[in-house]
Amino acid sequence: MSKAKHVSETPATQFLRRHGVSFGEHPYDYIEHGGTAESARQLGVDEHIVVKTLVMEDEHAKPLIVLMHGDRTVSTKNLARQIGVKRVEPCKPEIANRHSGYFVGGTSPFGTKKAMAVYVEASILELDVIYLNGGRRGYLISIAPSIVASLLKAQPVNCASLD
Repeated sequence: MSKAKHVSETPATQFLRRHGVSFGEHPYDYIEHGGTAESARQLGVDEHIVVKTLVMEDEHAKPLIVLMHGDRTVSTKNLARQIGVKRVEPCKPEIANRHSGYFVGGTSPFGTKKAMAVYVEASILELDVIYLNGGRRGYLISIAPSIVASLLKAQPVNCASLD
């Protein structure tokens, strides 16, 4: 795996540069359905600090983003209760793509096509650095979670489950 891969700008990296945010760039070889376990393995980092960007929707089909540890899943019941909606469920991939402007597997919370509320698993904010998608399959960025939270006005929630 070559570290010298050039990654062209994405809406996410453009958004970060516009806001004067510095971040690390980490290309890896994207493997279909490899998920965070595969990117963490290739980059030599703990899957817990690789953060998934999940596009979900409430009972009114209103989209939202959830940032979750790579080695955890979202308890949609807990999330719905905490954000005051009846139900939250993952969007179908083609709908998630339309909301975010990214392909599933390359979804970044930055520079999305549609403005969406962002929720972050509270324990992510305790980490020093996180790796999250830079807007393309096979491309993660490293960044401080506090920067992510403030830029995206992300609301902390406790909705992680181990299953």
